[in-house]
Amino acid sequence: MKLSHFNFNLPQELLAEYPAENRDESRLMVLNRKEQTIEHKQFKDLIDYFEPNDVMVVNNTKVFPARLYGNKEKTGARIEVFLLRELNSETRLWDVLVDPARKIRIGNKLYFGDDESLVAEVIDNTTSRGRTLRFLYDGSYDEFRQKLNDLGETPLPKYIKRDTEPEDEERYQTIYAKNEGAVAAPTAGLHFSKHLMKRLEIKGVDFAEITLHVGLGTFNPVEVEDLSKHKMDSEEAYITAKAVDVINQGIERKQKVCAVGTTVMRALESSVSSEKTLNEFRGWTNKFIFPPYDFSIANCMITNFHTPKSTLLMMVSAFAGHDFVKEAYDQAVKEKYKFYSYGDAMLII
Repeated sequence: MKLSHFNFNLPQELLAEYPAENRDESRLMVLNRKEQTIEHKQFKDLIDYFEPNDVMVVNNTKVFPARLYGNKEKTGARIEVFLLRELNSETRLWDVLVDPARKIRIGNKLYFGDDESLVAEVIDNTTSRGRTLRFLYDGSYDEFRQKLNDLGETPLPKYIKRDTEPEDEERYQTIYAKNEGAVAAPTAGLHFSKHLMKRLEIKGVDFAEITLHVGLGTFNPVEVEDLSKHKMDSEEAYITAKAVDVINQGIERKQKVCAVGTTVMRALESSVSSEKTLNEFRGWTNKFIFPPYDFSIANCMITNFHTPKSTLLMMVSAFAGHDFVKEAYDQAVKEKYKFYSYGDAMLII
């Protein structure tokens, strides 16, 4: 498979700027791989496709307010700083992206907040837009993190052209988000409401929680025609013994094991035993899944509608079959499904 196989024409108006009014009332396209059928439902109809002891695996990562705006010393130029990851908590070193990058050089200082109580010094260049910052703040580590939270805003993806609104703080987060560390939401999970999760639990569906801290690498464009030459950014993942037990029981009973999102699928496929069961995992994964690929753990997945040529679309094509996914996406465009992070969902069984 080549990069050009994953291109399609996506009208601009199908990019979701806002989420559905109610989480579980976004649209749901259901793909049945065995029957090769496509149905059009609402997300809350998901419950009709699951039985007692089926397993849903969710990513409980929590998005932190990663986008800050500061001013450059002397010139006062407004600079966007996007926090990617903490490199050292003691020295308050962070890996960040800056925009506009051409103005930001090693040794520059940036000031944040009306009172300029938070300062950062640029100590290294990492990529064209990437920098390493050392934050300077008079206070404990907890107070420093609270300051970042207070000054930061919800990191909506760049394609959403509007300003961040107060509702985004809640809606760009799954209802089961717990472990802070993501700079983008695991968006398939955004469709679950408390009511739907309760109904699934009452029906007897088991939930397993794993953590994969979504990085911006998820959105990195693939720039090579030969997919085997693309390198994924590493993301931190944790799969606990408790999750492993629930998931392996599901595999043993030949139940549905449903990966809620591409991030879950990537984490699961990063820790497979020789018996095709799941192992505990704690570390970093740069797993890149594209067709053809033999999946070992999940036999069902929930995902959103993705960008042309994206690694996420490649994974979905590997799971459901390239031609079938192409047909589904053609229908999605025709039926005006909403795409990307705040868009509609797909269930593949």
